[in-house]
Amino acid sequence: MERFVIGVDVGTGSARAGVFAVADGARKGMATHPIKLWRPQPEFVEQSSGDIWSAVGIAVRGAMAQAKVAPESVVGIGFDATCSLVVLGAGDTPLTVSPSGSAEQNVIVWMDHRAIAETDTINAGSHDVLKYVGGAISPEMEPPKLQWLKTHLPETWEKATKFLDLADFLTYKASGQDVRSLCTNVCKWTYLGHEGRWDNEFLASLGLDDPRITGNPIRPLGERIGPLTAEAAAHFGLTTSCFVAVGIIDAHAGGLGLLGAADLENSIALIGGTSNCHMAASKEPIFVPGVWGPYFGAMVPGYWLTEGGQSAAGALIDFVIEDSSEYRDLAYRAEAASTTVYALLNTEAQELAVAEGLTDVAYLTRNLHVLDFHLGNRSPFADPHARGVVEGLSLDRSLAQDTRLYVATVQALAYGTRAIIEAANAQGFTISQIVATGGGTKNPLWLQQHADACGLPITLGKEPESVLLGSAILAAHASGDYATVTEAMTAMGRAGETILPNPATRAFHDAKYAIWRDLYESQKRHRALMA
Repeated sequence: MERFVIGVDVGTGSARAGVFAVADGARKGMATHPIKLWRPQPEFVEQSSGDIWSAVGIAVRGAMAQAKVAPESVVGIGFDATCSLVVLGAGDTPLTVSPSGSAEQNVIVWMDHRAIAETDTINAGSHDVLKYVGGAISPEMEPPKLQWLKTHLPETWEKATKFLDLADFLTYKASGQDVRSLCTNVCKWTYLGHEGRWDNEFLASLGLDDPRITGNPIRPLGERIGPLTAEAAAHFGLTTSCFVAVGIIDAHAGGLGLLGAADLENSIALIGGTSNCHMAASKEPIFVPGVWGPYFGAMVPGYWLTEGGQSAAGALIDFVIEDSSEYRDLAYRAEAASTTVYALLNTEAQELAVAEGLTDVAYLTRNLHVLDFHLGNRSPFADPHARGVVEGLSLDRSLAQDTRLYVATVQALAYGTRAIIEAANAQGFTISQIVATGGGTKNPLWLQQHADACGLPITLGKEPESVLLGSAILAAHASGDYATVTEAMTAMGRAGETILPNPATRAFHDAKYAIWRDLYESQKRHRALMA
């Protein structure tokens, strides 16, 4: 009987599941289901673990229905998720994390920035552990969120029995065993994976030296936890002969799905979505100021992970488009033509460039420049207080002007990726190729502008759903079909199309990249003046 595994990916807006053949990583079926999001106040973003678990069940059953494989042929399941914080009380009941007081809202989403003050306080201390997060902790990590909960919602803090990263919540619900992932705890909780210990002095200084945080077993990603519980098997339409793998963060799963077919130490995996993540592996630890890590064993076993990122990527492009004067008309036209607003804007950009006698759409933004820090900068400046800038606005409300702003925003994100790669290479990396997956890679303008701005080729995975494939790779290790995660990566991952940079636009992008950096330096000077 042919053997299959399931990869589950819980992103910011949806839960997705894919059924993959163990032998070669071929995808047989996929389904997705939306998940709820609450924004009770500015900077607050919340979800429900119950809603997420329900959505995962619907997605898995949908993927199985499309794959048309027997439940007993599915031998493993792997989970990845955003680095959101789940809070449970007695009997695993949800506890509110919300100013609304709703118990259903028991998840602080990764992009929630309510804990800025706690983040600043932590970063003001001379904590040795901070050197493993690029020198500064982020409000997207768990210690500031936990501090915020303890201070602002003391009743929730006292009643809580479990604080879990979302991926660990999913494996707990699936297996009934509270096993935490080395990936989640090293990357988001400050666990020192290379030493196999917590920095208890650091946690005590934050009031977080608590067995609910430090008292759970932490195991390598992809290791077998155990079989699905009977309840979980019924929820998924699977059997209790399906084994659950130790989980992983969503972007890191994308790295696993991409890097199996790449030159591991000379490539960076770009996982594009609501935010962007940039994952690079090295045999020895490399410290890059302003870039998270190095984290031992957090993505590829035996390797150190360095993780850059952009807090607003796909979310920023959507914001710019939806905020434009032409959005309603664009959305109507896209629906009528069964296409996307991105495809319409790409066509508009090409036609505009031709009409103006330009040889490349990049030149449309010669006098329009964007700094993409609308949700702060994650890397390489590690500045959550940074904000977005647009230089070159006029009173023009035409579709042509909206198109220029769209192209300039995509370019700004590409310059952010270039800055991360330059920062990494300055400290000892030799990155000469980008391997990419995620929503942005479905947009040809996004791909070409990133290749041109960075001056590097971009190789796509043959499997476009590389994040799902990454979780399936973990499942194939947990099932016993592959002795190591690395073996599974090599067998199940394949390279696809490569996009080459256009050397004719290099000088243009160099100039715009210099302006991009100058916009940030100007903003820092302005903030200092206003302080």
